[in-house]
Amino acid sequence: MAPASLPLPFSVPCAPGASLPLLASPGPGVAATSHLLASSRSTGHERGPGLALVAAAAPGGRQGGGRWRAGVSSFFFLPPFLTGKGEKDAEKAERLKEELLAAIVPLDRGVEATPEDKERIEQIVQQLEAVNPVKEPLKSDLLNGKWELLYTTSTSILQPNRPKFLRPFGKIYQAINTDTLRAQNIETWPYFNQVTANLVPLNPKRVAVKFDYFKIFSLIRIKSPGSGKGELEITYLDEELRVSRGDKGNLFVLKMIDPTYRVPL
Repeated sequence: MAPASLPLPFSVPCAPGASLPLLASPGPGVAATSHLLASSRSTGHERGPGLALVAAAAPGGRQGGGRWRAGVSSFFFLPPFLTGKGEKDAEKAERLKEELLAAIVPLDRGVEATPEDKERIEQIVQQLEAVNPVKEPLKSDLLNGKWELLYTTSTSILQPNRPKFLRPFGKIYQAINTDTLRAQNIETWPYFNQVTANLVPLNPKRVAVKFDYFKIFSLIRIKSPGSGKGELEITYLDEELRVSRGDKGNLFVLKMIDPTYRVPL
């Protein structure tokens, strides 16, 4: 059977052409991307009704048109000398998120990205990382829940050299729970593959990822080989958006889908 690529860097022996997303780049035979999870402590940033990312999925797995919508804030009506750096960073982050989403919407999670597209997105992301509101993301409960992969540079996930009908064209998710230090990658149509992993905090932003088991077509359970591991760093986090970087240099951009989701033990 051909190796399956998991969406968020990693590939495992799976169904032909299958491709799942996680975060972190593992050893031979397993390209992974798994991110965040270290402590169940919160940084004080609670999930709230903040911004809402609207990105309707178009046929074929593409992200449809959408944009970040911000609620009305009284800070926008205050003169500059009454607003602190925090408010200015928040406004900058909102603008950058809108710009980032507009740039990645037409790129089919990155498959259609040109070198110029990748450079533009990298520049936007670097600016966004500079105003990251959560300084110790692995200690934040904002990590908890199910995230959808919007964009990545990982070829093991995107499989750009495969015929289009052999690539995963359904949505790709990653779930994380900080209290149990568990992560899960979920690939939907047409393969429905899954992979789960244990996470080990290395510092407040980076985790080691050790893959536990895989499920092919959501039914056949296979224990992960010992080489199935990698690392992932969370470089931006808020209530609705997460940016991560794998140990192989790949970039991952995800949006929050379900903050109540629990990863199986």
